[in-house]
Amino acid sequence: MSRKQQLHRPGPPPGPLADDTGCGVLHVDMDAFFVSVELLERPELRGRPVVVGGAGGRGVVAAASYEARAFGVHSAMPMTRARRLCPRAVVLPPRHERYTRVSAAVMEIFRSITPLVEPLALDEAFLDVSGAERLLGRPAAIGRLIREQVAEQQGITCSVGVASTKFVAKLASTRCKPDGLLVVAADRVEEFLHPLPVASLWGVGERTEEQLRRLGLRTVGDLARVPVATLRRELGNAAGGHLHDLAWGRDPRPVTASVPDKSIGAEETFDHDIDDPELIRRELLRLSERVGARLRTAGLSGRTISVKLRSADFTTLTRARTLREATDLSRVIYITACELYEAAGLDRVRLRLVGVRVENLATTGRTPRQLALDEPETGWREAEQAMDRVTRRFGRGAVRPAALVDRSGDDGDMCDNRDSRA
Repeated sequence: MSRKQQLHRPGPPPGPLADDTGCGVLHVDMDAFFVSVELLERPELRGRPVVVGGAGGRGVVAAASYEARAFGVHSAMPMTRARRLCPRAVVLPPRHERYTRVSAAVMEIFRSITPLVEPLALDEAFLDVSGAERLLGRPAAIGRLIREQVAEQQGITCSVGVASTKFVAKLASTRCKPDGLLVVAADRVEEFLHPLPVASLWGVGERTEEQLRRLGLRTVGDLARVPVATLRRELGNAAGGHLHDLAWGRDPRPVTASVPDKSIGAEETFDHDIDDPELIRRELLRLSERVGARLRTAGLSGRTISVKLRSADFTTLTRARTLREATDLSRVIYITACELYEAAGLDRVRLRLVGVRVENLATTGRTPRQLALDEPETGWREAEQAMDRVTRRFGRGAVRPAALVDRSGDDGDMCDNRDSRA
């Protein structure tokens, strides 16, 4: 069995829930999140292998339904390989604005339970529910409540791990997927952990796993029984001590409430290296539209705009500019991004990737804004907000700048699109 299969295979049916005394940490993970959101509008695809990701030659899988995973398809896999493994898979382009909106709604459900919510990504978070027990019941009951509310309000499913530590709670949610709830009792942590493969431990990548296997260590229990001094000698002081603690279920990290986004950005890898400045600017426009929409959805504005330019030989150049005032306007982001691209002197260099990012974020309502002398009181901001409303109602691509309309009739992206938050 491959390492990927070991880490992602569903666990056995949990049966009766274990004692949740002292298990105030929950890890909630949406099931095949991007795919689940797409199926809300494409219910006819339920039960079929569905993959969300870039469809080009360099596209990667962003998410796969469990039917596709049965063929070995998984996230971060090149799309060409996914298609070979599962030729019947339905491939859908990612719609990050939609996922962001559903994620925000899910996080609001979590925060209605407890203020101690630590998101890890759009589709997962840790919750400390210790302070909510008097009002809402025991941790397992709160886990059930969360699953019910996510299903009722958003129409998707999630899996919940309940444990005394973050590490064990995350493993528990993985083992009960999809659409499950698993409690690991505080006094049965070792019984839960020790049969698992060593690859289950945080910090064990493929190289570390190979090192451990050379030492004859294949399960967490094997590693736990090795003296910590030996692990430190073989793996280094920090890594050896860290893995030894995890193998015995020791993880003192508290759940930390989320901090504001430091930046919002998006980048695209071209199917083929491109040196046409017009096409580069078109992709910068597409990225700027996406980043601006995400800023406005999040109610944020930023002062620093940067571009990322990666050439065919993988040399990466980053250029940034700090504006006098924060902005969430796609038009301002695009103009600045083009100026940064032109100043970089790469107008005839073959590029494989471009990216746009906005940093130094603040809540839009708290950001003072001075109109320019010749700027009307209404204009670009109202136009972009109107576009946002149309997109929310009819979906991405319903309205777009004329420069992004493909006159050939094919409006599909020619890139592998990736959005990110830091």
